[in-house]
Amino acid sequence: MSCEVKAKERAGVINPIFTCQPCGAQYASIGIKDCIGIVHGGQGCVMFVRLLFSQHFKESFELASSSLHEDAAVFGALKRVEEAVDVLLMRYPHVKVVPIITTCSTEIIGDDIDGVVNKLNKGLLKKKFADREVYLIPIHTPSFTGSMVSGYDIAVKDFVKYFAKKGETKGKINLITGWVNPGDVTSLKHLLSEMQVDATVLFEIESFDSPLMPDGNAVSHGNTTIEDLTGTANAIGTIALNRYEGGQAAQYLEKEFGVPAIIGPTPIGIRNTDTFLKNLSKITGKPIPKSLVHERGVAIDAITDVTHMFLADKKVAIYGGADLVIGLAQFCLDMEMKPKLLLLGDDNKSYVKDPRIKELQQNVDYDMEIITNADLWELEDRIKNKGLELDLILGHSKGRFVSIDNNIPMLRVGFPTYDRAGLYRYPVMGYTGAIWLAEAMANTLFTDMEYKKNKEWVLNVW
Repeated sequence: MSCEVKAKERAGVINPIFTCQPCGAQYASIGIKDCIGIVHGGQGCVMFVRLLFSQHFKESFELASSSLHEDAAVFGALKRVEEAVDVLLMRYPHVKVVPIITTCSTEIIGDDIDGVVNKLNKGLLKKKFADREVYLIPIHTPSFTGSMVSGYDIAVKDFVKYFAKKGETKGKINLITGWVNPGDVTSLKHLLSEMQVDATVLFEIESFDSPLMPDGNAVSHGNTTIEDLTGTANAIGTIALNRYEGGQAAQYLEKEFGVPAIIGPTPIGIRNTDTFLKNLSKITGKPIPKSLVHERGVAIDAITDVTHMFLADKKVAIYGGADLVIGLAQFCLDMEMKPKLLLLGDDNKSYVKDPRIKELQQNVDYDMEIITNADLWELEDRIKNKGLELDLILGHSKGRFVSIDNNIPMLRVGFPTYDRAGLYRYPVMGYTGAIWLAEAMANTLFTDMEYKKNKEWVLNVW
């Protein structure tokens, strides 16, 4: 029995799991209040990303583009950045934070966005917008390396690095959530509240579940403020829930300002949520209250109701961001399920050194594959051509046709999810997330049993 970690053998990509780095930087930027990012590239680098965000959240988001054309490849395109900043600040008088996010084309032609930011700070901002508080932040996210996961990680670090300023130490912690849903933030805030822990949540995207108000404003904005970012240097500690989605920022704050950092584990499932609460207690000195012990007990009871009879021994494939995939795999193992295939959709070389993957390799008593730089053909090929038998697939909507074509039930988890309503409202983190995941997996299997007439009578006597 083995748990093998290996890279995809093919050079090409068929049905990618991830999109590119600028997408991650854009996701981080929309979590900041009074912020509109300028993506320095072609219009498609914004248009398709905004489409993904809108598909997932069913909301509208503000992102800008320098709108490059063919002549930029020959003559350079820094003038487009200058024009974009000028127009953006005129059109949106409330905007304070303007990240300049690079793309593959502008990195290849060598546009010096750091230089143009210095030029704008000394020229346009002083002459035309002298009465405005404006921060221009260059963020380098070439699309020919990494993925949206690494792009998010880079942007979070760059925002923190730009704003963090040492001052009077406060009793708050930094909580870097990673690429999560509003439902996860709600769940995490609940745990913080029960622990009576004051935290700066980076980046605050709970508000992406936006109301439709009488004034007709249907644009979603994040709630992380400049003051929040500045104060990260004065926290008593930082917890980054995800190793690859915010871990760099936590490490920077520890190295530069002496803010103790704890990275992971992603609080998916009972044991990882337990560890998160213990880490909170360790940093703050506050005990875990009986209310959360009770909540934990409710979660364990809910999971017990479905595990042994319906989930145990079920073979699962999981794809998406590494932190999410590994967290889901750990949870599945705790429920006696068998994750057979884990697909990590980018070329991060450090995955093989991840202690969580090493733990899987040491403890899994059946054959499991972990594929890095993977695409969804890796899943389809194993099902169609290599005899992989699965009871369930966990992943975002991009894999829906693998599920449909091969008649394997699938639970949508991760980003983007656009073919199911409102899943962004439901957490996968915390005890409430553990309940939702276990019951949602069970209900997905129940529907499949009914559809296939496979022992559906069991549901009559359960």
